[in-house]
Amino acid sequence: MTAPMVTVSHVSMDFRLDRNATSNLKEWAVNALSGRRRVETFHALEDVSFDVEQGTVMGLIGHNGAGKSTVLKVISGIYRPTAGSATARGRVVPMLELGSGFDPDLSGRENILLNGSILGYTKDYLYSHLQEIIDYSELGEFIQQPLKTYSSGMLARLAFSIATVVEPDVLIVDEILAVGDEHFQRKSRARMMELMGGGATVLFVSHDLSQIREMCSSVVWLDHGRVRQWGETEEVCRAYEESVL
Repeated sequence: MTAPMVTVSHVSMDFRLDRNATSNLKEWAVNALSGRRRVETFHALEDVSFDVEQGTVMGLIGHNGAGKSTVLKVISGIYRPTAGSATARGRVVPMLELGSGFDPDLSGRENILLNGSILGYTKDYLYSHLQEIIDYSELGEFIQQPLKTYSSGMLARLAFSIATVVEPDVLIVDEILAVGDEHFQRKSRARMMELMGGGATVLFVSHDLSQIREMCSSVVWLDHGRVRQWGETEEVCRAYEESVL
């Protein structure tokens, strides 16, 4: 039996929150030395477990603050969990925050090479795929302009083009398909289906349940940092909808 592409096992993630509102370092130090500094622990994830099989799209749903983005960052290696473990096999490409890994002062073309190198691709590989990425992004002459002149939709086009043209083993997408025009959203969904057909595995966060139903073969519903339900897409989506009525 083939091992899952992604395994999340009893993951908990805690953050320490400083509840003392301070305007400068001196005030912070005085509070700390006098014992008046108040620090609380926020449990972002608590004992979260699920597997994602190769070639499937796993959807993650839940209210704002439920822990969806946090668990994706744990899987991506951005966060180290307080407890438990998360493993992913093969090349993992996270698309978690629009524009992350980009330099706003560089052109779109230059950012393809920068972002691609951050993702671990060689210079030769990136140059061999450069024109393909540019064509897929449909940015035209704007590819020579600095990213600080781009709209959020243009940034989404560039980020998605880099991530998917280079064919990741595991693609992690957080709400990015909600950005951009309808044409590119359809194109992005079609590309994700192509990647699945080629064996890629996708973790997909969206508040749009119609997208989840269209694209996902299974769904994890997170509620206040815990897995409320995990299973077949329609069953979990229906239960989630009933809970928010």
